[in-house]
Amino acid sequence: MKRPGVLLIGAAIAYLAAAWSVTPGFYDGFVPQSPYNFVCPPPIAGANLPPASGHLVIKVIGGVSDANSAFTDDGQVVIGFLPGAFDVTGKTQVTVDIKPVSPCPNPSGLHFSTNTYLISADAPLAKQTDKSKWPTLVMRYSNLAPDPSFVYRSDSPNGPWTNIGASQQAQPYTIDTKTDVLGYFAAGYPSGAISKPNSQANSQILPATIAILIVLVLVGGIPLTIIRRRQARSGAADDEDEDEDD
Repeated sequence: MKRPGVLLIGAAIAYLAAAWSVTPGFYDGFVPQSPYNFVCPPPIAGANLPPASGHLVIKVIGGVSDANSAFTDDGQVVIGFLPGAFDVTGKTQVTVDIKPVSPCPNPSGLHFSTNTYLISADAPLAKQTDKSKWPTLVMRYSNLAPDPSFVYRSDSPNGPWTNIGASQQAQPYTIDTKTDVLGYFAAGYPSGAISKPNSQANSQILPATIAILIVLVLVGGIPLTIIRRRQARSGAADDEDEDEDD
């Protein structure tokens, strides 16, 4: 096999391996990030819309709260509830509200990458020893902010704030966790930690770079192919001339 063909196949294999090794895939690096609606926008945010609230009424069926999800109208916060998530003694429905908090809390020792939200309900969460049955909280953050490391919860916007962890399987620009108590929530990182800005976006650099290399190999192979064809034609013409001389 000719050397340009070897390079092309090698680059294609490398690209496929790199693209599939980056979660959720190469093409997500080209999906534009929806603008984040800040309560306290950073200077680089430019034009900013106020963040939205969310409201949900969950039905109580057969003495058990139904499965449902509450979310803000701009999709920046979603919290999902499994059947029986609430203690519904004496109730026929449960109301859940999500509201952005203003002014922005500024706790000592923490930096928040998201808005702070108050998630409340008119019924308490049922006591669950199985953590997998706890409500799942998903918070979206901006590509203009450093990636948060954890989700924090508090009973008051003034703290104290408790680290309630974070899942390792979140989608780009989101962070999620489980909680057995409602209250105030925000995602951020300890002030002493080194946070990597836009690591979700930076994770796409490798496959993009390899894609560019593939293009370069293709483009670089075109002149070489043309030269070889010309040489082949020239050689064929020389052979015809020699035959005529004979």
